[in-house]
Amino acid sequence: MSDGLDTTEKRGQWSGRWGFILASSGCAIGLGNIWKFPYITGENGGGLFVLIYLACIALIGLPIMLAEVLLGRATQKSPVGAYRDFSAKGSPWVIPGWIGVLAGFVILSYYSVVAGWALHYTWLSLTGGFSGMPTEEVGKVFGKLYADGNLNIIWHVIFMVITIAIVLGGVRKGVERWARILMPLLFLMLVVLLFKAMSTEGFSRAVEFVFAPNADKLTPEGVLEALGHSFFTLSLGMGAMITYGSYLKQNEDIVAASTIIAILDTLIALIACLVLFPIVFSFGMEPAQGPGLVFVSLPIAFSQMAGGAIWATVFFALLVFAAITSAISLLEVVVSTWIDETGMSRGAATISFGLVILLFGIPSALSGTDGFFGNEFATQTEVLFGEGEGKNWFDFFDYLASNWLLPLGGL
Repeated sequence: MSDGLDTTEKRGQWSGRWGFILASSGCAIGLGNIWKFPYITGENGGGLFVLIYLACIALIGLPIMLAEVLLGRATQKSPVGAYRDFSAKGSPWVIPGWIGVLAGFVILSYYSVVAGWALHYTWLSLTGGFSGMPTEEVGKVFGKLYADGNLNIIWHVIFMVITIAIVLGGVRKGVERWARILMPLLFLMLVVLLFKAMSTEGFSRAVEFVFAPNADKLTPEGVLEALGHSFFTLSLGMGAMITYGSYLKQNEDIVAASTIIAILDTLIALIACLVLFPIVFSFGMEPAQGPGLVFVSLPIAFSQMAGGAIWATVFFALLVFAAITSAISLLEVVVSTWIDETGMSRGAATISFGLVILLFGIPSALSGTDGFFGNEFATQTEVLFGEGEGKNWFDFFDYLASNWLLPLGGL
């Protein structure tokens, strides 16, 4: 423990409690809240799934978050060093620390590709790219983007450069400063979109869908999905909360702070549902559309709305902001660990690992193509997943992180 405390002066530190809360909320509130939670809620029938998810957050997610933040605060170290301090010399319990760091590395490599899609849609909305486009063509935009490897790589690189630049600034001048800017903006944009959604004819149906228990579509797999998403959305098992906890002063009240973070994270996810589903219902669409809900169905709806270009720009910019706040934490975990373990400077660690993750993410950017990382890779993985169930590079690493690395890292 003494080694961990001796490094306090060398480490960055939050300016105060709200710096930690905003940065950690940004870590937790990402594409999982605004993109994934609405579509898995739609796939699992709404209300009862939401109820189970809330129970998972309160009974499992929050206690684990408290434990991770406490571990980081007590040791003043990133995941690997924190586990090492609290285990016997040579103990295998240091392995979950490394798994968490690996999870952050892997997730950021493909997460930035999804963020690139949001950047592309923001650009199209802002520049009038959807204006005058027939409805059928709007629906085909995502398919064309997904299959365009070069365009995916460009947006992936732009997003990673933004993330690297912010993490280079350090804890206060980089991570915390941008959290203080982006989180209020994100919340403001979401509230504006909520007021717009409340004016649509589908709002009352959306409220009923999200909050009225309905067991018809919920399956045992759906219950496991609710549990898994509670881990994913609170950034558990990837070392982020341990790392952010290590930047806290020893006398900070982590119970109150962690509770606020969990409440904000859950509130944003529920508001996102109340923004998306009224639009979906108002235009006669089905809520159970999977990942295409945001990138296929909503652009079609926006193209038919008065002032649709403005609302589309606000929504997809919201996605970008949410993606940035989470991506910062994923890179920070890797960078902080390497600084602690090797003594490398922040600048060198950030640029080195940022570029490595950028390169590692290129195959995910090419996953929609017919090349090796797309259809060919999917064919090869049928040996693992069964005929017709193969996964391209993007899907394979999403599966690896969500089903193996995060649960193991959360041990």
